[in-house]
Amino acid sequence: MWPEDEAGGLASGLAGYVRAVAEEIGVPPEGTEFEVSDTTTAYLALAEGPDRDLMLVWSGEHGWSVEVETDPGERAVTLAHLGPPLVPEPAEVARFVADVRAGKPGRPELTVADDRGLLARRLRDYIEQG
Repeated sequence: MWPEDEAGGLASGLAGYVRAVAEEIGVPPEGTEFEVSDTTTAYLALAEGPDRDLMLVWSGEHGWSVEVETDPGERAVTLAHLGPPLVPEPAEVARFVADVRAGKPGRPELTVADDRGLLARRLRDYIEQG
């Protein structure tokens, strides 16, 4: 278990980071979700045509990937991974999404150590000052 202040900082930072990435890509707030529990994850819906729906997914272990949404009972199909750094600038994520949409390959998936303290520090800049 982690200290409450660290967990709260992680959730606030992730909320701000997801919001910044969504704004950079043009995803409305209702097209985003994030969760901080045993894992840290985020989801952004990327509008596509009638044949396929894309989603931008982030995890605290692997960073960003673009996946094709499938039937609810099936696992999504990963098209590309952005790879490290774990918390790239929103503009870099937007370029990654544009490249995937243009058919350019992403980097291979690289596992990143699950260090929530480090993750909280990287997300600190995205905490909105109240």
